[in-house]
Amino acid sequence: MRHRLIVPGAAALSLLLAIPASAASYTPGAPGAGDSYYPESGNGGYDVSHYDLRLKYQPKTDLLEGTATLLATTTQDLSRFNLDFGLKVSEIRVNGKKASFATSGKHELEVTPAAPLPKGKQISVVVRYAGKPSELKIDGFSAWHRTPDGGVIAQEPDAAVWWFPSNDHPTDKATYDISVSVPDGNQALSNGVLLSQTSKLGWTRYNWRSDKPQATYLTTLAVGKFDVTKDTTANGLPVITAVSKDLGSYEGSARASIERTTEVTEWLESVFGPYPFNSVGGYVPNVKAGYALETQTRPFYGKEAFANGTNVSVVVHELAHQWYGDSVSVKDWKDIWVNEGFARYSQWLWSEKEGEGTGQELADYVYAQHPADDPFWKVKPGDPGPENQFHGAVYDRGALALQALRNEVGDKAFFGLLKSWPTDKKYGNASVHDFVTYAERKTGKPLAGLFDTWLFQPSKPAAAAAKKTLGARAAAPAKAVAQPKSWKSIQATNHVHDHGHGHGH
Repeated sequence: MRHRLIVPGAAALSLLLAIPASAASYTPGAPGAGDSYYPESGNGGYDVSHYDLRLKYQPKTDLLEGTATLLATTTQDLSRFNLDFGLKVSEIRVNGKKASFATSGKHELEVTPAAPLPKGKQISVVVRYAGKPSELKIDGFSAWHRTPDGGVIAQEPDAAVWWFPSNDHPTDKATYDISVSVPDGNQALSNGVLLSQTSKLGWTRYNWRSDKPQATYLTTLAVGKFDVTKDTTANGLPVITAVSKDLGSYEGSARASIERTTEVTEWLESVFGPYPFNSVGGYVPNVKAGYALETQTRPFYGKEAFANGTNVSVVVHELAHQWYGDSVSVKDWKDIWVNEGFARYSQWLWSEKEGEGTGQELADYVYAQHPADDPFWKVKPGDPGPENQFHGAVYDRGALALQALRNEVGDKAFFGLLKSWPTDKKYGNASVHDFVTYAERKTGKPLAGLFDTWLFQPSKPAAAAAKKTLGARAAAPAKAVAQPKSWKSIQATNHVHDHGHGHGH
């Protein structure tokens, strides 16, 4: 934008000269976090440390009323800053004082505090709002699911903009207190542990706390009528699972699947190390969706995920994400392999444990099933592009890369990596490059070429390269490679992140 040069008069000039020179350093925070795939996600100029959400939801009308308090620290001298949010806001206060605000773009809320905010300052931002989340459409899409008895939010990469204002990018994690008031007879499920539950004048308030760093898209809310089961793991970790009371024919397979959560979590701890959060579980609402999502501590499972019967493999996948994706999260959405490649490989390891096909047998089968001209090999798991972020190749070819790594470095070093990575990077963010350099440092082997072959080349690795890292069977004809017993249940989770829209903004 061009500006005309205006020469101030003497009075105006004296006012300009009275402004401290340092005031020029106060500038607006960026309207995005700089993500390669989703430039409008997140914002610049501040880091959030805690969200306190005090909500009231009426299932009959889908009206959500909220007061969100964000505690943050400025990372630059800020004249104003953005929040990502879509519902109607009535008031914003920054450090207790009323702030002005405006909307822009698809979900930008521009906040101008009463006074500029210096770098390194701890700030509080209070936002009062109300609206019907299901009526908020961004690119013609709403992430909020209405159910016969309530509402549910669980979506990737966007979810928060439909129900609370935030810095909506995985690189800005925070802790959460989520307090939700719903009509008596309904329940409110969220992340972490339930601190208290109180009833008054026909409304029941549920107070949830997630006390470890959590990305915005991993924050979930479900209101409805659920059968809730509580348990503890061998290590005393609280387990909370819930199944909607009106799942109909899906109930048996859904319950039989998520009731294995305690067992799966204990096994995953033996593979990935200590569980990183304050509770674990999962829930199945009456949402006609086939996808599942690793919402932190409490994965969401659409009921259609169990349309063909019990599927423990999808539970393994989502719980594996608690280490790979939730505790260690992407730096940029192009780094999705550090989430999905490992979650898929955990399914291969579960298959191996259950005697339904080893990681090697599954790798051989994947390699054999896709001829060289299959578009499968055009997708680069290490940077698949936003249109292919959740393509099957990110999962299966991504897992192939890990089997190749396992064969290259040996089981001892490989399983050591699976444990040390989520321990050393706990609660942080990482890229594909970070993992490659980490693996090279830990094993003392040059691995960049291996990862380039399996993650970044838009072609099927040649038989010679495949035989070197996958073994002699890699060159076998497709018909000669038997389908592992676990194959169908694993493939049934291929669409777990197929959320029915373009994953865009």
